[in-house]
Amino acid sequence: MRYADIVLPLAQPPYTFAVAEDTVLTEGEAVAVPFGKGRIYTGIVWRIHDRRPEARTVKTVAGSLYGAPLVDAHRRALWEWIADYYMCTLGEVMRMALPSLLKPSGRSEEEFAREAFRPRTECFAALAPGLRDASRLHELFERLARRAPKQYAALLAIADAAGDSLCGEVPARLLEAPRPVLRSLESKGCIVLAERPRASGRPDDARFLLPEPSPHQRQALESMRAQFAAGCGTVLLHGVTGSGKTETYIHLIAETLAAGRDVLMLVPEIALTSQLVERMERIFGSRVTAYHSKLTARRRTEAALRLSGAAGGELVIGARSALFLPLGNLGLIVVDEEHDAGYKQSDPAPRYHARDCAVVLARICGARAVLGSATPSLETWLNAVRGKYGRAVLDERYGDARPPHVAISDTLRAVKRGERRAHFNKQLLDALGGVLERGGQAMLFQNRRGFAPYVECHSCGWTARCPDCNVTLTLHKQGGRLVCHYCGHTEFVPPRCPACDAAAPEPMGFGTEKVEEEIARLFPAARVVRLDRDALTSERALDAVVSDFARREYDIMVGTQMITKGFDFGGVELVGILNADNLLNNPDFRAAERAFQLMTQVAGRAGRRAVPGEVVIQTSDPEHPVLRQVAAGDYASMARQQLADRESFFYPPYARLVALTLRHRDPQRVRAAAQELAARLRERFGRRVLGPMAPPVDRVRGEWLAGLLLKIENGKSFARARELLGGELERFREIPEYKSVVVVVNVDPQ
Repeated sequence: MRYADIVLPLAQPPYTFAVAEDTVLTEGEAVAVPFGKGRIYTGIVWRIHDRRPEARTVKTVAGSLYGAPLVDAHRRALWEWIADYYMCTLGEVMRMALPSLLKPSGRSEEEFAREAFRPRTECFAALAPGLRDASRLHELFERLARRAPKQYAALLAIADAAGDSLCGEVPARLLEAPRPVLRSLESKGCIVLAERPRASGRPDDARFLLPEPSPHQRQALESMRAQFAAGCGTVLLHGVTGSGKTETYIHLIAETLAAGRDVLMLVPEIALTSQLVERMERIFGSRVTAYHSKLTARRRTEAALRLSGAAGGELVIGARSALFLPLGNLGLIVVDEEHDAGYKQSDPAPRYHARDCAVVLARICGARAVLGSATPSLETWLNAVRGKYGRAVLDERYGDARPPHVAISDTLRAVKRGERRAHFNKQLLDALGGVLERGGQAMLFQNRRGFAPYVECHSCGWTARCPDCNVTLTLHKQGGRLVCHYCGHTEFVPPRCPACDAAAPEPMGFGTEKVEEEIARLFPAARVVRLDRDALTSERALDAVVSDFARREYDIMVGTQMITKGFDFGGVELVGILNADNLLNNPDFRAAERAFQLMTQVAGRAGRRAVPGEVVIQTSDPEHPVLRQVAAGDYASMARQQLADRESFFYPPYARLVALTLRHRDPQRVRAAAQELAARLRERFGRRVLGPMAPPVDRVRGEWLAGLLLKIENGKSFARARELLGGELERFREIPEYKSVVVVVNVDPQ
């Protein structure tokens, strides 16, 4: 008797099922299996063996799905690495890795069958075998031409498509004939109709229209090729904003595709994919596939199934989830803007970092990895400095473009001098007015969405708070709503203070909505658009805003972090950063690094063509060293300073972190559980355990939170530390009074 270990999309280890004698299974194949009380799940065959499990009864695999394996050996190795490193189950990896429509489940076979994914099909028409003789075909043409002209026209079109051998077929949608006409021809035995999965675009052999590299780009390309040839698997492409990193990627992509191998290009923000896909399609044609969460579930599923059967030469562009697509002949992975925190999955498990997983996947597949950024993460930078990664540099902007001039505008001084209107200093407003007079474009960056962070009663100090989270509600003026950005709770703005019945609460602070409103009031002739998660609810809306701004149908774009990530708008002459202090004063050891990256990236959107760019940073602390480093474009100085601080206090990249978050609806129980777990971990890890501590937001969705932090310094085995931690967590979960406490493990928290 044979058995199969099956991974189910549950937070559980693989389960063993029996395999019927007449059933042939392949590792990586999707199967239907009974699980629980009458329920049927989709699972992935992980291993096939002959060892019977100890369980009294062993259920049998119900049947195979999709006809071919969904997860090849390389992806299975990646899944196992993710499950081990990020301390989760293979089921949780499966839940993240496969499109939802590929994982049907049901309470019965009938319900499972209804939920199962069915690829879209189309009708194909071909001449019947008996008509593949020219003389017989001509006789039929003569009869139909007199009696049934519509059938004659349809048959003629099919014969033309069949080629010289008369054996070819044509999709029915390409024929002008209505379906009843085709059915009549079929009933007469003239043609054969067949329903098959709809054909998708395949890589073509068209000549790539590659951009001509600049001397600096050519030098960087030669450097990367030499390092790859010398055995270096991962190379950091450190290029200043506007230096042409994308053009450099294009040449490496072309070389890989020409060799018949696949390319995966990751971007941190969905908003970037449409602009990038359009650009790549002009060069690589039908080889390009987009993949991200804004696509429909059907489109994602069809892309995954098509790629699982592709022969090679595919280019996939997508967000972090594209990492799991079944590219069978992977030759190159490009991680653009590799520093971006968007590559880290926060919830649910697995809480993986796509950049690090991309490096691992490249090693598993024998592929090459390129990590590109103008502001690399300090972890990547140190790996390059120490020689673990290769490094290539682009230190000049492409063509006639020059780095933008960065000005630091003192908000406190502007207030004292009466040079501040609304939330804008006179220096920024003057620069904005000048740009609009010249017909240029501007971008304004405010890292907070909504109209105002909170509303407050000036009489009694009451603020609107979320009933389920320990945070204030953000005012969204559009619709007059107060919204919790943690759980989504929504309520209307009260007409009067609920606490003292005084006047209506007043908005405090400002977000992108308010910036948009004030700019429209100050510059009524300007065309203003907002780019944030609230304004863009679909892929189509996002694409429309990006393309319209690129065509200069808007003068000013107001946005959150979305506007900082890799956009190439030729008309942008001015960038305004409205509140740099919020970026600098976060309670996070990465605050200075993140602030430098964000400000440098958004500053890099200005002056990307021949027209010089200008950046105005508004702050109440103009002498802050990070602001001075941003103004000077001095990444190396920032990196040296931050690395020295982190080495002193054993923070990444000089240590590995594991964050533990405990959740429960009873605050007393979660605090007691945190104390108990901290004591147990200190017996194993000593002073490496920090906490317990209450996070800045200590209640989310009705659950109270407590945190612990485990620091493992470099030189110690992180694998052994995870093993010990896993054992302690298993023993902790067996304590009766704490079984209901959820412990969330986040390896390498961001």
